[in-house]
Amino acid sequence: MTNQQFASQRLAFDIDGVAVDIAAIHRDGDKAPILFLHGFGSSKEDYADIVQHAVFDGHPFIAYDAPGCGDTVCADLAQVSIGLQLQTALRVLAHYRVERFHLVGHSMGGLTALLLASQLGERVLSFTDIEGNIAPEDCFLSRQIVAYPNTDAEAFFDDFIERTRHAPAYASALYAASLRHKVRAAAVRGIFSSMVELSDHGRLMEQFLALPCRKMFMYGAQNAGLSYLPHIGRHGVRLCEVPHCGHFPMYSNPLFMWQQITDFIAG
Repeated sequence: MTNQQFASQRLAFDIDGVAVDIAAIHRDGDKAPILFLHGFGSSKEDYADIVQHAVFDGHPFIAYDAPGCGDTVCADLAQVSIGLQLQTALRVLAHYRVERFHLVGHSMGGLTALLLASQLGERVLSFTDIEGNIAPEDCFLSRQIVAYPNTDAEAFFDDFIERTRHAPAYASALYAASLRHKVRAAAVRGIFSSMVELSDHGRLMEQFLALPCRKMFMYGAQNAGLSYLPHIGRHGVRLCEVPHCGHFPMYSNPLFMWQQITDFIAG
């Protein structure tokens, strides 16, 4: 166990005319940095336990709450989308003067990470994609914006939380319990709509397989039926099935998740 801790910081940016005040945690070090991007309804704290794993000693890391989420403040929630999340990631990397780095993204953060890696190419050393969207079938949460239409943002989010609470998957009730704290209801439509649009029409699979870095796709055992797993495995993507887990390894099986990330980053 290591005594190294992390520092908290707020970063103020203007991104395409939208003022954001980012809540971040980070640590310095002399090894390759790691950027963590959380999923919808999660937060930067999903990754704070990196400091508890001595194998990561010396690795700088950055995690932050995306616009519309957690402790980050966004002046115009109607403008929140995956596009804004991508621009935020670029600004955060620039702020910390990160050149080459390892990338870890979960769900919404995995989709943002994919777009980021596609843009930055050789700057990304490895990409751990934890059930990030790469195909239309990945929109089991976000497509609810289409399946259960409601013009009232608060009412939609209330119903979404209740459906999630009773979903037959590991950690669903635990995840649902903090959704109202971790996501602003007014940001949900823009996030979900852009996720669906990109998953259906963004040629994400093509982008994913074309990335020049090493790639690992991590998924819960309950989602082992994803149709594309054999396909990406044949194209050199390392497949990592997390036992006793649905969509949230950081809640259902965090020790296994960290062990696998450790092994993959070590190469």
